[in-house]
Amino acid sequence: MVWFKKPKKEITKTDGKKQVQVPQGLYAKCKGCGSILYNKDLDKNFKVCPKCGYHYQLSSLERLYLTVDAGSFQELDEKLDSQNPLGFPEYEDKIKRGQEKAKMTDAVITGVATIAGQPASIAIMDFQFMGGSLGSVVGEKITRAVERAIEKKIGLVIVSTSGGARMQEGILSLMQMAKTSAAIGRLGEEGLPYISVLTDPTTGGVAASYSMLGDVNLAEPGAMVGFAGPRVIEQTIRQKLPKGFQRAEFLLDHGFIDAIVPRSEMRQTLGKYLKFFRS
Repeated sequence: MVWFKKPKKEITKTDGKKQVQVPQGLYAKCKGCGSILYNKDLDKNFKVCPKCGYHYQLSSLERLYLTVDAGSFQELDEKLDSQNPLGFPEYEDKIKRGQEKAKMTDAVITGVATIAGQPASIAIMDFQFMGGSLGSVVGEKITRAVERAIEKKIGLVIVSTSGGARMQEGILSLMQMAKTSAAIGRLGEEGLPYISVLTDPTTGGVAASYSMLGDVNLAEPGAMVGFAGPRVIEQTIRQKLPKGFQRAEFLLDHGFIDAIVPRSEMRQTLGKYLKFFRS
């Protein structure tokens, strides 16, 4: 199965005295170093720039493919989808667009799988669906993933990426912060491990709840993690922030995360932690 296939479109380009058709999407400019990259090489490298190591965002399905053992994933709670309890204008349309774009019912996919041979309850968020925002369905699916880990006596892995709470659901969205945190508290009481993977970006209500509650908190290189964005903080405190503030490397230096793990090493690293906690 091809997970990183680009659409085949063509553009006209002048080559000397003649016009040639060049497939669109062959090359990309790296957002990190500005290098021109051949998209096929970028895809083969797990969407990581081979020159500077910049990690591009992945969809939940792409990340699932790179994280769990082949053929081991069983999706659960896939039919849960969001309603519009507050009657927020155009919310239904935004949900529909998110579903069409991300090819999923809401901003997280959950289920059970093995990771490097170790069983786990897993949840993977998707920024393509309304910025990975935390709404009632996301909170419910995360909570069920935690409860499933307790029921099966296995570890929990959550891969987070989010812009924060979903404003269209108001207080019902904010309630999910306490709900998911309480569930993870029960997981800890059962002596079961929770490994949190922070990807770019993980902010707002997700960063202020379950994503930072791991027994082990891992991050991808360069991931931005924090509650408020740097611009908001600078405007509030009226001070210039340090270089790299809220990036994974800064957080590691200041003790907020436990390790930075390149994407190519994530599956084996997760497997090692899950095995360690089971021993």
